[in-house]
Amino acid sequence: MKTKTFQFTSESVSDGHPDKVADQISDAILDAYLAKDPNAKVACECLITTGQLVIAGEVTSKVHIDAIAVAREVIKEIGYTDSSIGFSESDAAYINLLHEQSPEINNSVTDGGAGDQGIMFGYACNETSELMPLPIMISHQLMEKQKEVRMRPGSMLLPDAKSQVTIRYENYLPVAIENIVLSTQHVKQISQAELTTFVINEIINPVIESYRLAGNPVIMINPSGSFTIGGPHGDTGLTGRKIIVDTYGGSCPHGGGAFSGKDPSKVDRSAAYAARYVAKHIVAAGLAERCTIQLSYAIGKAEPTSLYVNTHDTGIIDESLIEEAIKALFDLTPNGIIRTLGLKSPIYKPTAAFGHFGKAHLPWEIIDKNILEQLTALK
Repeated sequence: MKTKTFQFTSESVSDGHPDKVADQISDAILDAYLAKDPNAKVACECLITTGQLVIAGEVTSKVHIDAIAVAREVIKEIGYTDSSIGFSESDAAYINLLHEQSPEINNSVTDGGAGDQGIMFGYACNETSELMPLPIMISHQLMEKQKEVRMRPGSMLLPDAKSQVTIRYENYLPVAIENIVLSTQHVKQISQAELTTFVINEIINPVIESYRLAGNPVIMINPSGSFTIGGPHGDTGLTGRKIIVDTYGGSCPHGGGAFSGKDPSKVDRSAAYAARYVAKHIVAAGLAERCTIQLSYAIGKAEPTSLYVNTHDTGIIDESLIEEAIKALFDLTPNGIIRTLGLKSPIYKPTAAFGHFGKAHLPWEIIDKNILEQLTALK
C-alpha cells in the first residue's frame, strides 16, 4: 500500500500575546464572580491597546466584583509593568462597561436550557500521552518554556511571543518535526545572532529533545528581524480571537464560539469541553485512534439537537454503536455537563493561555474509570 505522507502545522502564542492578555482578564473576572457566586451568569469581553483597556459584556450576579482591580492584577502578573515594553498596568486607562445580562437570555437558562444556539466540536487522538495532536502540544510547550525562561531574573526576553510547529506524518503517524518558527519579544540590547542561539538552546532544544522523532527541523527565530515593540502597544488584543490556538491547532473543525469570559451556561464553552471529554474517552478506550465529536444546541433547550461521531476510519466498531453508547453514558444537557465536570468552580483563568485541552488537572481531561470500562467492553 502506498505511504501517505503530509505535513501539518499548528501555532500557539504566549500568555503575553495581546489577545491572550484579553482572554486571561476575561477569565479572571469570570473566576472572581464564580468564587463568590457559583450561579453568576457572565459574558465578559476585553479590548486592550496602547495604554487602554476596555471591559464590556453582561453579568447577572448577587455579588459585585471590582473588574478593573482584577484586570490590573492579571496584567501585572503577566509582566506588563512598563509602557516601554508594551503596556503599564499602573499607568493605563481603564473603562468598565459591564452591565446586566438580558432577562430574555437569563430566562432561557433558568430551567437548564442552553444559553445560545450553536455547534461545538471535540477531538482526541493517540499521537501523544495527552491524547492531543502533536503539533499543537509542541507549540504550547514552546510557549510555556518561553514564559519560564523570560521570568528568570535579568532575562532578555519579554512577554509577547508566538510559536509554530510543522510535523511530517506518514500514514497519519507523526515521524518528524520539519519546521519550527518562534518569534519572541526581547530587550534592545541583544543581537539577532545572540537571540537565535539563546532561544534554540534554552527553549527549543529542551522541548523537542523529549520527542524522539527523526529529522533535523528548519528553525526560524524572529524571521522578521527585531521584535522589541510588542504587547498591546504593538497589536490590539481582543477576547476570543485565538480559538484555534485554544483548541486543537486546526486538527478538527471549530464551531466558531470563543470560550474565555463565559460562564458554563454558555454551551459554546461547556459543550466544547464535554465534546472533548467524550472524544477522549472513546480514544482512551481503544475504540478509535482518532475521534471527532460534534454537538449542537438550541437556545433554551436542554437536550442537544444533534450528535455526530467520526472516527476517521480508525474505529474498531461501527460509529452508530459508539453514538448509542455516548447517549447512554454521558449527560450532555447543560446542567448535566456542569454537574459532571464541576464547571461552576473558579477554574477558568488557567485555561486562558497555552490551550484549554491537554492539561491533566482540568476536569474534562480526567478519565472516568467506570465510563472507560463500559466503553472498553464494547470491543
